[in-house]
Amino acid sequence: MTPEEQFEQERQERLTAYAKDAPFQQLSRQWLQESMAKKYVYNFDWLGRPIIQYPQDMVGVQQLIWQLRPDLIIETGIAHGGSLVLSASMLALLDMCDAIEAGTTLDPRRSARKVIGIDIDIRQHNRAAIETHPMSSRIQMFQGSSVADEVVQQVHAAAHGYETVLVMLDSMHTHDHVLGELKAYAPLVTSGSYCVVFDTFVDDMPPGFFADRPWDVGNNPKTAVRQWLSGHPEFEVDTEMEQRLQVTVAPMGFLRRKGC
Repeated sequence: MTPEEQFEQERQERLTAYAKDAPFQQLSRQWLQESMAKKYVYNFDWLGRPIIQYPQDMVGVQQLIWQLRPDLIIETGIAHGGSLVLSASMLALLDMCDAIEAGTTLDPRRSARKVIGIDIDIRQHNRAAIETHPMSSRIQMFQGSSVADEVVQQVHAAAHGYETVLVMLDSMHTHDHVLGELKAYAPLVTSGSYCVVFDTFVDDMPPGFFADRPWDVGNNPKTAVRQWLSGHPEFEVDTEMEQRLQVTVAPMGFLRRKGC
C-alpha cells in the first residue's frame, strides 16, 4: 500500500466511524443551530463578495468542482454574488491548470466554462458589483423566478452543449419551490455530477426557528428532496460528503446522478 492509499484508507475509516457516532453528529447539529441563531453564516466573503455559506460547505463545493471539472455551474439564488464568484474562481483555476498541463497560454476571454445565476430580484448594487468583478466574464445572470417557465426555458437554452453540468439550488426554501427547482434543473445534471440542495437542515431545526420566513419543519428543501427522490432513482444521496463536513446546511442535499 502506498502512503497515498494508506492516507485515503484512514480517511474512509474516519468517515465510516462518524456515521456511527451519534454524540458527534448531535454536537455538530447543536453547533449549527447555535451559530445559525447568531447569524454566523453572514460573516464571510469570497474574493471580496459576501457569501452566505458556512466555510465547511464552501470547502465541500470546491472539492466537488475540482473532482467533477464542470464546464457549467447553474445556481439558483444570487444575493450578493459571493457563491457565483466562488464557482467562477474555481472554473478559472481549472482553466489555468488545463493550460499548464497542455503547455498553452491561458486566455480567460476564450474559456467555455461559465456560471449561470438565477434570482427573482438582483439588486442593482449587487449586479453592479458582480458585473465589475474580475470573475464577471464567466458569469451570466437571469432575473426572474427560478421556476417560471420563461426563465427555465432561457436557462435550458443557455445550458445547451455543455458536457459536465453541476447544479446548486439555494433560493426560496419552501417545499413547493424547491420541488419545482428540482423538476426544472436536476435534468440538466450530467452523469456522475451533482445537484446540491442547500438549507435542507431547516427540517432538523426546532419548529418556528425561522419565524420570519415561510419555510419551517415539514415545509423545506429536505421534504422536497425526499418527495423528488422517490420518483427519481437515477439520483442518490452522497452521505459521505455529509459525514465529511458534519457542519453543513445541506444534510441529505448532495444528490449525485448515477452513471459513473
